[in-house]
This record gives sequence, C-alpha cells and structure tokens, in this order.
Amino acid sequence: MSSSNDDFVFGRHAGIDFLKTQDADKINKIFLQRGVQEDFANQVYQLARKKHLIVQNAPKNKLDQLTNQANHQGLVLAVASFEYADLEELLDKFENEDREPFLLMLDSIEDPHNLGSILRTCDATGVDAVIIPKRRASGLTSVVAKTSTGAIDHVPVARVNNLVQTTQILKKRGYWFFGTAMRGIDYRRWDAKGKTVLVIGNEGKGISPLLLKQMDQTLTIPMIGHVQSLNASVATGAMLYQMFNSRHPLA
Repeated sequence: MSSSNDDFVFGRHAGIDFLKTQDADKINKIFLQRGVQEDFANQVYQLARKKHLIVQNAPKNKLDQLTNQANHQGLVLAVASFEYADLEELLDKFENEDREPFLLMLDSIEDPHNLGSILRTCDATGVDAVIIPKRRASGLTSVVAKTSTGAIDHVPVARVNNLVQTTQILKKRGYWFFGTAMRGIDYRRWDAKGKTVLVIGNEGKGISPLLLKQMDQTLTIPMIGHVQSLNASVATGAMLYQMFNSRHPLA
C-alpha cells in the first residue's frame, strides 16, 4: 500500500515523463494496470529497471481507487509529496545568471485543472517560475500533475504566505508588475521585456483589491462576443504568448 504521505502522478504522458526525469527516491511505487498494451508495459518496465524500481501489477479498480476514478490510463505512480521552490533562492539564482526573468503570480487559482493547464503553457513559453499563495488556492496535486502533462517537473513553483508582501519584495529587486483586469491597455501592446511579473486573478473574483493596487499597469484582453470572460487558463495562455512574442519577435 502507498503511505499517507504519498501524492500520485497518473496518466501515460505524465507518468512516463516522471519516470524519465525524476530520481528514484522520489518514486515510492509504480502501479501498472493488468492487461495494458504490451509495448506500453514494456516501456514502463524498462524505465523502472533503470531506476531499480519494482512494478506492481494491479487490477483497474485498484488504480481507480488510488486516483478517485480519474482517467489514469493504466499507470499510477505513488510519489513523494511535490516539492515547492524557495523564492529567495530562485531570485538569487536569476541575479547570478544576470538575466531578466519572467515570473507568473497566480492570485488564488482554485481549480487544479486550471493550474495544471497554466503550468503546461508556462513550460511552453519559457516562464522562469510561478508564485502561488499558501491559502485559498490549489497547490501541487496529482490532478495538477496529470493536467500539466509533465510540466510540473520543469517549472519551479514557489508558495508564499502573502502575495502583497511578496510583490513589495520583488519590486525592491527591480521587477515590474502587470495585472489582468477588465480595464487596462490592450494586451497586444504589452512590452514584456525586462524583469517582469504577470499577475492572474482568481477564476471568479479576479485580482484582489490590495494586490491590484500594487500593479504598475493593468492589461485587458478585448472581447467582441456575448460572453465577456475567459477561462483563467485560456486567458493566461493568451497573455503568455504575448509575452513570448514580445521577448522573441519574428525577424
């Protein structure tokens, strides 16, 4: 049995990526559903042998139980609890590398599917780190890992006590803050070069008033349809690709 301190990574893409990229001591047990395709099973066994890990064949209902009936695709890894990055260490590292980082701050994103999708886009667009609050927000969970399709292993996530205080610390280090809001400059005019932090608000309430006051500029996504809102992960994706376009323009 897995221990109460286990988290789970499940799904073929996320599971295989975790097996390929993570140290063996982060993986407590591998559950492989009986009767999965032979080529997939062979891939799992091969990766497990390289790390001297044992694969436990289990019936589908066992994997269903471990993942609360989620779509595990026949593979579940019981892993050590997901680790958060230390923000101060990250900031020092960026300064030592003498570059201009791009950070994403998420103000109380509650849906783990949104967080997972956002991490996937962060990996694709080169976001240097993500900052989330410790309270009233999704943390790193098995659902986040599954939805991120492996990006959770590559994008540092720092969890902090107070976003407003963190904003003030980052401003002292020379970071500029841009937040999404109903009113602001058109996001297509956004120049995201330099030491930059993009702040995305809660799915329903947006950025909290105290945090919104810390923004150097607000950005808005124009909409011409009947529904005047976007899913948090979709809006973040649009913003991050404007950042990418700003930092990596076509020749």
